[in-house]
Amino acid sequence: MLNRFRLPMIAVHVPSLWVGGLTVFPWVFFKHAKPPAWLINHERIHLRQQVELGLFLFYVWYGLEFLVRWVQYGHHHQAYLNISFEREAYSNDKNLAYLKTRKAWRFWKYL
Repeated sequence: MLNRFRLPMIAVHVPSLWVGGLTVFPWVFFKHAKPPAWLINHERIHLRQQVELGLFLFYVWYGLEFLVRWVQYGHHHQAYLNISFEREAYSNDKNLAYLKTRKAWRFWKYL
């Protein structure tokens, strides 16, 4: 059902941001004023994930999974790249039609 419409997104330019993009539904903070299409899509995937789980559960899960992955991989960047939410977003961010066909709770596939 969610794939039938585009979720609201309020884009905010934050030049001092330490990453390219950061999503806290419905806001998406971008480091650059004109982010590339793949990054916008990446953050839209996170918007969908946050709507499915709710913000609180999304960030609790995100944080706990990060800690588990950090222990697993021994490096914070490897841990970040292996969080299920990030794996889904990075695997599909270049496919700009992904959200039109994405099934609900698809991040489970990336656990």
